[in-house]
Amino acid sequence: MHKKLHLPEKICATCQRPFSWRKKWQANWESVKYCSHACGSKRKREATRTDN
Repeated sequence: MHKKLHLPEKICATCQRPFSWRKKWQANWESVKYCSHACGSKRKREATRTDN
């Protein structure tokens, strides 16, 4: 029996790929926007680059 079949999913704001809920995001799942630290960092770098 698989326990992880019905986890909530979101779409990453940077790479547009779906990602599933993780236990480390349990406390702040509503505010999670990116699938990984790398995508979050990339998005912030791009925003800084376009502001100049």
